[in-house]
Amino acid sequence: MAASYRDEERVPEIVFFDIETSVPNRAGPGHERRFWILEFGAMVICPLKLVEIESYCTLIKPGDLSVVALKSTRSDGITREAVIKAPTFEEVADKIFEVLDGRIWAGHNIQRFDCLRIKEAFAEIGRPAPQPIGMIDSLGVLSDKFGRRAGDMKMATLANYFGLGQQKHRSLDDVRMNLEVLKNCATVLFLESSLPNMLSNNKLHNGSSKIITRSKNNVDNKRTVSSYNKEESSSRKSPPPASIGYIRAVPYPTRASLRKMTERVKSILCKAPSSQSINNLIKHSQSILR
Repeated sequence: MAASYRDEERVPEIVFFDIETSVPNRAGPGHERRFWILEFGAMVICPLKLVEIESYCTLIKPGDLSVVALKSTRSDGITREAVIKAPTFEEVADKIFEVLDGRIWAGHNIQRFDCLRIKEAFAEIGRPAPQPIGMIDSLGVLSDKFGRRAGDMKMATLANYFGLGQQKHRSLDDVRMNLEVLKNCATVLFLESSLPNMLSNNKLHNGSSKIITRSKNNVDNKRTVSSYNKEESSSRKSPPPASIGYIRAVPYPTRASLRKMTERVKSILCKAPSSQSINNLIKHSQSILR
């Protein structure tokens, strides 16, 4: 047991984190259009067992309260009243640094959004930002491995696909949902790799066109033949339409019939102006038929 415990301590911990921010276009007249961090939430997990070691979440009071709506459009959204008594980012910077620095960072779309906002917030208070030792962005990982079988790559869509409930857009709730989505996606991919012939279906996942089975194709051909036979019995003035299922009976020629046909052709050609090349061709064809 002691050896196992030491092994776990050598493995770097993963911290899933998420931030909620203001929307820039809500800034009032004369105010800077920027993102303000309104909430930070993180969960540290053991990568060997995927169990939660610790978690931390806090609302953050922005430098400009006017960027926060008085009443949120979301059921659990962040309102101005909720953050007015919250600590500023500078007051919680030490704890956020402690949670993030020197760990593997994980989250959904964190490379293009959350990481930049963290860096900006620390720069604003004149402090160095925490640094990760690794990065797991579930948006990129799932786009590459799981694909768009759920519809799109939004966390809400993926959570709905696996029946995990509605995304709340609150930092710690979204972090825990992110881990559950990853677990479900990993399980599906593991099962597909274990039974590729039974569970994998690349055409279905990629949204390709419908598949026509052999049996259906045979039925369609039979219908085509039946339909044409009805049309042919009433009229033979026009040639049959091109169809895979159409088969026309042609009598097999005998030697006698071929010889008669050759004699007729020879008689017709002899009446025409003589040609040595034509006569040679006729003689050669007669020798083959014999």
